[in-house]
Amino acid sequence: MEEVVVVGGGWAGCAAALMAAKKGLPVTLVERTDRLLASGLVGGIMRNNGRYTAAEELKLMGAGELIDITDAAARHRGLDFPGHRHASLYDVEKVELPVERLLARYGVKLLRQCRAVDVVAGNGKIEAIRVLQRDGADLLLRGRAFIDASGTAGPTANCNRFGNGCAMCIYRCPTFGPRVSIAVKAGAVERAVLRRAGTPGYFSGSCELEPTSLAGWLQKELREKGLAIIPLPPEALASQSSVSVEIKACRQYSSEAFVRNLVLLDTGAVKMMVPYMPLAVLRQLEGFEEAVFRDPLGGSRGNSIRFSGVIERDRRLLVPPLENLFVAGERAGLSLGHTEAIVTGTLAGYNAWRICVGEEPVELPRGCACGDLVALTGLGEGWREKHDLVYSLSGGPLWEHLQQQNLYSTDPEEIKRRLDSLGLLQLFAADAPPP
Repeated sequence: MEEVVVVGGGWAGCAAALMAAKKGLPVTLVERTDRLLASGLVGGIMRNNGRYTAAEELKLMGAGELIDITDAAARHRGLDFPGHRHASLYDVEKVELPVERLLARYGVKLLRQCRAVDVVAGNGKIEAIRVLQRDGADLLLRGRAFIDASGTAGPTANCNRFGNGCAMCIYRCPTFGPRVSIAVKAGAVERAVLRRAGTPGYFSGSCELEPTSLAGWLQKELREKGLAIIPLPPEALASQSSVSVEIKACRQYSSEAFVRNLVLLDTGAVKMMVPYMPLAVLRQLEGFEEAVFRDPLGGSRGNSIRFSGVIERDRRLLVPPLENLFVAGERAGLSLGHTEAIVTGTLAGYNAWRICVGEEPVELPRGCACGDLVALTGLGEGWREKHDLVYSLSGGPLWEHLQQQNLYSTDPEEIKRRLDSLGLLQLFAADAPPP
């Protein structure tokens, strides 16, 4: 029997698996595709705004390994651009293998191209999950604790019905099949997240361009500065009139600066901060005459729909009425981002370890960025009134809250004093070094 089974190999699932394994438990991580990190392979933005504080908190709590990997893979550091302070951009092509190797060092068993398709549950607990393997054979994984970090994007039908269609984004649903939530299969309550127009889910806030398809001067600017801000002429603005800021998951990308400009970021690919743009329009802009979208992330029309459904959970990330199921990442509430996923994944993995050793799961206390993230993004009282918002540590109401409560800081000593007062220093430290 496995002690902990984690479903979903994005940042949240990797953080959860790592945390439980650091505590010495046998851990199996099930991933439906052939690669880890999911949207982490196209994102790359770290340490911007309140994410800087949360990253430092994770390190001080003894869960800084994944933060260290993104820092080591950074192409640019300390960038300021609209809505962002001191951002770093990690190389999306160099971050996955170090994560895989770290999990292997701690003995995490990784099952790729395997889909969790059903659960065996009874007496308030999940006993096992049924996994469909690459060859079509069934595998029954039994465990003492389970973590649903399966994410909320796709499947293709959602992107067709509520978005602009499938462009074979990083989730690659047609290739590896749709995601399945073991929490939903076990009877957990899933709530639809609606935009103001009443349409389920949100568009991802960006798409990717092939760097070598851009003009030489623009490639040079991106390499040297890490970013480029291109004012949109009237004809391009008119074509983007249907790309309402209200369809974007990331609130910080809804400002006027992102409406009137193309913001480009160098993450190895060129991250373009709009959900999509007609290729014919894009190629009218100087420097973009030969631009192409980077497969499989074509952004001329399609873009993934995320947050179509979120699981009800408590502040321990436990899913009632089940006694041994936790959620992390986008499944865990109205928050998005790599740092946010690492926070919730770490807490879910830690609490999975606690119940395996006969201890009660814990809450992160309020009064720090990580604790307030978990406390404020669940589907608690009043969630229907805030359903049109998706929170992050770097934008929107949560970022405003951190500043108002003086929880945002870039001073390591100040952050350390705060965590010390809350009794959180080295909370997530490994029981023993990896073998």
